[in-house]
Amino acid sequence: MKKFVLRRLLMAIATMWVIITITFVMMHSIPGDPFAKEGKMPERVYENLRAQYGLDKPLAEQYVIYLKNIVRGDFGQSMKSQAETVNQMIRRGAPVSAQIGLQAFVVAMILGPALGSIAALYQNKWPDYVTMIIAIIGISVPSFIFATLLVQFVAKNVAWLPISGWGEFRHSILPSLALALMPMASSARLMRSSMLEVLGQDYIRTARSKGLSQFKVIMNHAVRNAILPVVSTLGTTLSGLLTGSFVIEKIFGVPGLGSFLISSITNRDYTLIMGTTIFYSAVLIVLLLIVDILYVVIDPRIQLTGGKR
Repeated sequence: MKKFVLRRLLMAIATMWVIITITFVMMHSIPGDPFAKEGKMPERVYENLRAQYGLDKPLAEQYVIYLKNIVRGDFGQSMKSQAETVNQMIRRGAPVSAQIGLQAFVVAMILGPALGSIAALYQNKWPDYVTMIIAIIGISVPSFIFATLLVQFVAKNVAWLPISGWGEFRHSILPSLALALMPMASSARLMRSSMLEVLGQDYIRTARSKGLSQFKVIMNHAVRNAILPVVSTLGTTLSGLLTGSFVIEKIFGVPGLGSFLISSITNRDYTLIMGTTIFYSAVLIVLLLIVDILYVVIDPRIQLTGGKR
């Protein structure tokens, strides 16, 4: 187990380094200059700004300096917002996006597998048809359209659910529901197909022949094995939801991390773009690492190293 975790950890570090390098190179390959839009800026001021952010140094030297800062956890100063560093902006926006993402994740991972299991147990009956209709709608309808529908038909008719703003729990309900629809639908379809396959296995028939109740057969044998494919998707699902949705945050006026990334792109704020991108990547890599370990814990049959289980 230790060798497995160490190997995955080394792979995560190597992946993070590749992402940092690619992001750095791409940012500095974009034509133009972060300070080129400042109007009739005096040449002396322009040169001082470039020197302040190290843009006057050779690209290789900038890269080494940036790597050293990243190792220390310092993303630098925003090029457009002099009042805050990139670290401060991430600390301010990430918890907001994380709250919405976690709420959406809980909703999706509870309702999705539950609906998928019900659909499998009642195959070709009305619960199956209803569940699959919901799943198809959830996969086909983009989240921003569902968010717009929530604003139109729910927020306007239910006074305690606000359309926009932030500060109370009720402000996060509609954005979370809008984010949860697609992963809930995907997990329901995945759980249904996996459950149908498991229900046809010999060990399920053996468990039933031993006189176990239907509930114990389903919960202790069928669900435990059928949910493994869903577990394998938890990393990407959770990382996508934790980092939030730019469009959803925009529709509901949520001051999350996505708003900072959008503004950084329009303002050509190199440090903020790289900082938020690296932060998103780090969240994804860490969650995938956790899911890899969790998958082995859930299913000990998976070989770790050297053919050992």
